[in-house]
Amino acid sequence: MAQAMSKLSENAETGFMDEDRELVLRSQKGDDDAFEQLVLRHQKKMVNIAFRITGTYEDACDVAQDAFVSAYKEIQRFECKSRFSTWLYTITVNLSKNRLKQIITARNRHEVSIHAEEGAISIDPPSADPNALEMLEKRDIKKGVQDCIAKLEEDFRVVVVLRDIQGFAYNEIGAMLKVAEGTVKSRLFRAREMLKKCLKGRFGEL
Repeated sequence: MAQAMSKLSENAETGFMDEDRELVLRSQKGDDDAFEQLVLRHQKKMVNIAFRITGTYEDACDVAQDAFVSAYKEIQRFECKSRFSTWLYTITVNLSKNRLKQIITARNRHEVSIHAEEGAISIDPPSADPNALEMLEKRDIKKGVQDCIAKLEEDFRVVVVLRDIQGFAYNEIGAMLKVAEGTVKSRLFRAREMLKKCLKGRFGEL
């Protein structure tokens, strides 16, 4: 009880309200049902963050699952000095960045392996010709936005996802990425300019 009151006091002093606090405190006492409620509350947003960074739903779901496992193991260390969601999404962002590096590395190795030797076994990929559904998808502005986001370098991609798509405050993003707010704003400005250029190239003036 004393520990719980101490954590409530810390929250009061830092001047923010955390809607997850009660569930977190129960989870720290071993209440798995409380942690399951945290999962249900945050899983959609976590998958969305991971998808925007990694570019695939399969990887995004894996990242979200890994993030929850990590949070479950480390929840005793969470001191309630920040919002639980900020802590949880920081884990998600870091795992997403790691997965993105793995995807890029695997893609590069695959491309090299195909062209490494003359006379190597050729891979016959499916036809690249778009079917009617694919053509409709390519006309979708949402898909165009995601494609342009996927072209951004990691640092720029992450700030766009966290600020413009997920709506986090600059200080929250800075805390997640462990950079100054000024750095966040600078990266965001450059990322937005690159996105504008990419979208203009795809769709013309929107």
